[in-house]
Amino acid sequence: MALTIDLGVAELAATRFAISPLSETVAALQQLGNRDRNPLNLRWLRWATDEFARCPLDLSHTWPLLVSDRPGWPEFLVPAPPGSGASIDDDLAALRRTPAWQVRISLRRVFGDEPPAPVAALAERPAAGLRAIAAELRTVHDRLIAPHWSRIRAVLDADVAYRARQMAAGGAGKLFADLHPDLRWHDDRLRLGGARWRDERVVERGPGGIVLMPVVLGSPYVLIKKRTSTQTTVRYPARGVGALWTAGTQAPAESTVRLLGRPRAGLLEALRSPATTTDLARVLGVTPSAVSQHLRVLHDSGLVARERSGRTVLYMTTALGTALLGATQACAGEGAPVDRWRLIR
Repeated sequence: MALTIDLGVAELAATRFAISPLSETVAALQQLGNRDRNPLNLRWLRWATDEFARCPLDLSHTWPLLVSDRPGWPEFLVPAPPGSGASIDDDLAALRRTPAWQVRISLRRVFGDEPPAPVAALAERPAAGLRAIAAELRTVHDRLIAPHWSRIRAVLDADVAYRARQMAAGGAGKLFADLHPDLRWHDDRLRLGGARWRDERVVERGPGGIVLMPVVLGSPYVLIKKRTSTQTTVRYPARGVGALWTAGTQAPAESTVRLLGRPRAGLLEALRSPATTTDLARVLGVTPSAVSQHLRVLHDSGLVARERSGRTVLYMTTALGTALLGATQACAGEGAPVDRWRLIR
């Protein structure tokens, strides 16, 4: 069976992409609570679990909403971002503006008429409860998301740039054909199928088009808001997540080093997931100018691609560069782990 959104020409014209730090924060808590856990984020999960153990967080208002025995969770916790790249402050402000009636409807839909005490308290005083939830989520973001945000943001920006090229090349059909295996657009309808859906249901789409939101620290599934007072969001796994936490944790094979030299071989390995010059310089312990010189050679050789996202220039290994790394690893065996991103202490 499937979940369906009516999405005609007018709605497609208003459809947009957005990146949300709050979406990553909520998704991270769900991963820590073992909700639709994505094994690609195992390195981050180990690090975050250590962080919780080192200094526990008070999540008494938020945790019961996200981690429970119920199959769903209140979708107002991730409002549609007002722009394409909102800050955590913008996202939390939107959360605090959720109408009281929307909070109560969402809580009743998830928890029924006999909710646990923290949920009942939120339904009784939505405005005060939302302020407390926003404060907790801000702390989670600062502790667990912010230390890795530049790398996460690079993956999200690279995904949006890739999707935009697909849409420019083949329209909405090409875009949705590759967004996720469970997602298809046909006859003015966006259809989310898969074994998770046992019946047919039509989404009560919010005003305007939908908001497509790539997610790094989240479920391997597509998540669609079924009812909302803002634009309907479609959250999907971003491309390149598989390489995010492992890129740069393997020393390049000696055959790659002999071919390119150790600095360039290390950069090529690190760029299995997108990064900026500043990211690479900080992590590898060299100057940005030195990184730029090596990147220029790798780019001119077709081993690294670059793409501008706003004021940021992202670099990532091309198919040719990945093939070179793969071939040399197959010959030389696994490199020694160096844990450059310091995700595991």
